[in-house]
Amino acid sequence: MTPPPAAGASASDPPLQPVSGATVRAIVTGMVIGALLTPCNVYSGLKIGWSFNMSITSALLSFAFWRLAEDLAGARTWHLHESVVNQTTASSAASIVSGGLVAPIPALTLLTGVELSLPMLCLWVFSVSALGIVAAVVLRNPMLVRDRLVFPDGVATAETVREIHGHGREATARVRILSAAAILSAGLKLVTEFGTVVARWSPPLSLPAHGALREAGFTAIGFKQLGFSLDPSLLMVGFGAIIGLRAGLSLLLGAIVAWLFLAPWVLAQGWAQAGRADEAWFGPLVEWLLWPGVTLMTVASLSAFVQAMWRTRSSKARTGVTREPLIVGRRTFAIGAGSAGALAVVLQHALFDVPLLQGVFAVLLAFVLAVVAARIVGETGIPAIGAIGKIAQLGFGVSAPANQTINLMGANVTGGAAGQCADLMSDLRTGQILGTAPAGQVLAQCIGILIGSLVGSAVYLLVIPDPHSMLLTEQWPAPAVATWKAVAEVLSAGLHAIPTGSATAMGLAAAMALAINLLERRLPPRLARLVPSAPTLGLAFVIPASISLSMAFGAVVAAVAARLAPNWAARFVLAIAAGLVAGESLAGIAVAMSAFLWQ
Repeated sequence: MTPPPAAGASASDPPLQPVSGATVRAIVTGMVIGALLTPCNVYSGLKIGWSFNMSITSALLSFAFWRLAEDLAGARTWHLHESVVNQTTASSAASIVSGGLVAPIPALTLLTGVELSLPMLCLWVFSVSALGIVAAVVLRNPMLVRDRLVFPDGVATAETVREIHGHGREATARVRILSAAAILSAGLKLVTEFGTVVARWSPPLSLPAHGALREAGFTAIGFKQLGFSLDPSLLMVGFGAIIGLRAGLSLLLGAIVAWLFLAPWVLAQGWAQAGRADEAWFGPLVEWLLWPGVTLMTVASLSAFVQAMWRTRSSKARTGVTREPLIVGRRTFAIGAGSAGALAVVLQHALFDVPLLQGVFAVLLAFVLAVVAARIVGETGIPAIGAIGKIAQLGFGVSAPANQTINLMGANVTGGAAGQCADLMSDLRTGQILGTAPAGQVLAQCIGILIGSLVGSAVYLLVIPDPHSMLLTEQWPAPAVATWKAVAEVLSAGLHAIPTGSATAMGLAAAMALAINLLERRLPPRLARLVPSAPTLGLAFVIPASISLSMAFGAVVAAVAARLAPNWAARFVLAIAAGLVAGESLAGIAVAMSAFLWQ
């Protein structure tokens, strides 16, 4: 007997046998698009610590390509289920950054000097991500078939795929807009890299200098020195349009608090040293500001995580294997799960000298927290990967105190598995709504993480050949790296490892995070939307103020467009934003590659 439509599905959902879209061209198309989009997430992860779901973008690109091939070369019609498999492949490749490329892996290098070769890095990231696929195979029936969780990203992707296959001209128009935005963004990036036409502009404003700063010979602090400048980066404007008005304004508020109020005070106390008068002082200031910033992000994320878990418990939602058959054969699943778990344990021991028992503990913890991450994403659409990683770091801080390698790489296993599990669950939700066979999506996800591991690892090593000198700088702020590194340092060395004065700031930041979360929970929804986002406020402490300004600008522009032209904005704002992100990201990768080839 066929179950009724799941939450978020419509009555027109395919009611009977699922259709496989796992054709060769669907998977190959997803591989190509995934290879193109993966660098975008590596780039954004190292810039702002965030990555983006590429499901809708990959669905639009594949449809436009095959519609053009159909018109020009007589290719057979690109089927709706092929779009589902394509976007599953591409999005899993692009989400490979959850495997550690922009957080624990560089943090380990900064703390211990350990660097992996390309083959070993690819193998490590793939093994971590494969655990997430294993978890998703188990969770698909209890969460999607029995509990009918929504998974908002999966619903949005399903509606987009259904729309473009029903209205082909609409998809073509969106892709044209996306392509134009990408060309504009890439062109500006190349001009800023190879020319002098565009430069940063700072307002000719300054703040009075006090204390230690005045003793060092400064009478005033310019906005330029604090990083308050307009950055010619359309990528950041695109990010702002994607994250929304609340997050954008939260970044702006956080930048003002951190860089216009706290930074001059820290300099006056002598807790950070000023740089040269003609440059921004991001490097010395962020070494102090990252501690309250990391506290804001961590406490807010963990607090929201606990609240979500309490809601799940109070609603008596259950997780576990149901009597429904697995979406792959049990023998196949047993071989795959055993191989993925064993590979992760062996690699932890071989690459990082993690004891085997600690490695097994990491794998078991990965499965437990993947369940947690998938349920939170299913209910809210918000990935709790950062909080999951911090929980794992705390766990390893207890089981292996003072060992930074085990702390980072054990938590890497957990966070990477949780990220890929949540991504596949959203893709499976899309397939459930549209009637696509889930086994083909699992195959697509496996191929996607293989491509993502190869491309993502190569891009990371190419763009960041020297993590010690390049990361945690104004060019590559890498806030996720700073967060993982800071937590590992505190857990291994205690609070005396942090800079003078930052312990008090951390306490105040923790209290602020808890207060903001309490307001969000207690206020009516229309008022809760006016409360700043605590994790986003914290992010503004660890990235240059210029990035926060650009992202806030993008968020405001998108919000104004949605208010003045809601129909146009609903059709094109996301496409424009995705194009701006993709264009500059790919141009940045091209610049790095050219520098590598010509050195």
